[in-house]
This record gives sequence, structure tokens and C-alpha cells, in this order.
Amino acid sequence: MRAPALEFDSIVQEFRMPSGNGSRRVLDGISFSVRPGQFTAVVGPSGCGKSTLLHMAAGLLSPTAGSVRQNGATITSVNRAIGFVPQQAQLLPWKTLAQNVELPLLLRQVPPGERTERVREVLASVSLSGFEDHYPHQLSGGMQKRASIARTLVYRPEIVLMDEPFGSLDAQTRMVMQDDLQSLWGRHATTIVFVTHDLTEAVVLADNVVLLSRQPTTLKADIPVELERPRNVFQPFHTRGFADSYDRVWATFRSEIARAEAEASSGSFQ
Repeated sequence: MRAPALEFDSIVQEFRMPSGNGSRRVLDGISFSVRPGQFTAVVGPSGCGKSTLLHMAAGLLSPTAGSVRQNGATITSVNRAIGFVPQQAQLLPWKTLAQNVELPLLLRQVPPGERTERVREVLASVSLSGFEDHYPHQLSGGMQKRASIARTLVYRPEIVLMDEPFGSLDAQTRMVMQDDLQSLWGRHATTIVFVTHDLTEAVVLADNVVLLSRQPTTLKADIPVELERPRNVFQPFHTRGFADSYDRVWATFRSEIARAEAEASSGSFQ
């Protein structure tokens, strides 16, 4: 059988306390895998370690125990085969849109002619043709997000990690970006791991939803989302089967909210 595109195996992560005395366990034995071409959403309470898992997959952080593997090989250093789309677009303000998107190709020493063609193609795929010479401050929030995604896709990574990429957008722009991402994923067949707080976003976009608990974080469930594609991101609850899938995710996640409320009322909230 083909190895998973990405596999988290018994991940434990501990961070030293600010006082320097002892450590705090954030992740406590997390295991799940992502198939090639799969769109996986990761959901959990704030501070549960969702972004930490992405940093491990990108090779920016090593787990205290356990391993992260890509195509069967353990990730032990910065992972150049993975693309990372952060919460903020992080475009360089002194460079044009085309120059920002071209930057990863420059760093990889791609020949000039190929760079120009690949930038042109990827900007067209995210509906940014004609804005090549614009600077970031001349682009809307949604356009900056498209640019960030284009800058990642331009070097054709095997896996794309997305850390709440639409969290700062207004509701209307967010839905448009969700629809755009769904289309891009369908065309490129890229493996995506998508961190979000939004259960509706997770269900409407993903093939499966990985649900994490509060700290010390464990895997609560890995729930498949068996809905036809393309999906209606603008009216998801009108999609046949969406309500059932959402209810399955919510029923699991609800216990974490109840736990947080109980701890808050008892004064032991972490």
C-alpha cells in the first residue's frame, strides 16, 4: 500500500514553563494520517496545539516524542516539499504582487523564463491576472490571501499546510475564498491540512475532520465527511447530508465546550 502523504505518530510535545521549573505537556499522544490528495481539516479549542502540529510537519519544530512522516520518511529538518499558508498573508510591502509570488522560485533557483510562466499561470488560477504590478497595500484583504496561496502553489509543493488562512476576513469574502480554495484543490489534487476554529468551514471543505481536545491535547475523533463535490459553501446547510455531518462533528466537539465551561466555573480553567 502507498504510504500516507503525512503521518503523525504518537506525537508528544512538552514546553518548558516560563519560570524554568518543569514543563507543560501540550500534545499527548496524537496519531492520525492524511492520504495523498486528501483535504483534512484540524479543529480544536484555542491553545490545543493545532499550529504546533503544522510546524512539526513543516520541519520547524521537533516533537518531544513520536515522529512526523511524509511519504514514509521521518521529517527531521526544514521540509522544502511542504507549502505553508499562515494566518496573515505576510507579503513583502516593497515588492509587487508578481515579485512576491516569484520569490520562492528565486530561492529555488528556477530559471527566469520558467519563473515568469509559472507566476503567470498561478496568478490566473487565483483570479489575480492584471494585478501583477500592484503592491500589497493596493490589494484587498481577499486578494492578499489569494496572493499568499499563489506564492505557496507556485513551487508546486506536495502538501499544503494552512493555518486559519481565512480567519481575519469578513464573512462574505471568507465564503468566496472557501469556494476558490475548493476549486484550486480540485484542479491541483494537492494534499491539504487546514487548521480552523470554524466547524462549518471544516465540514464544507474537508474530506475528514480531525478533532482535538483541550490541553493536554489528545485526538478525540477523525470524522469522515462524505458529501458530494463541488460543495455549496454559500448555503452549506442546503447541501444534502451536510447537517448530518455537521451534527456528528458538533456532538464530539460539544463535550470540549462543556468541559471548558465546567473548569471555568470551578476556577481551574487552563
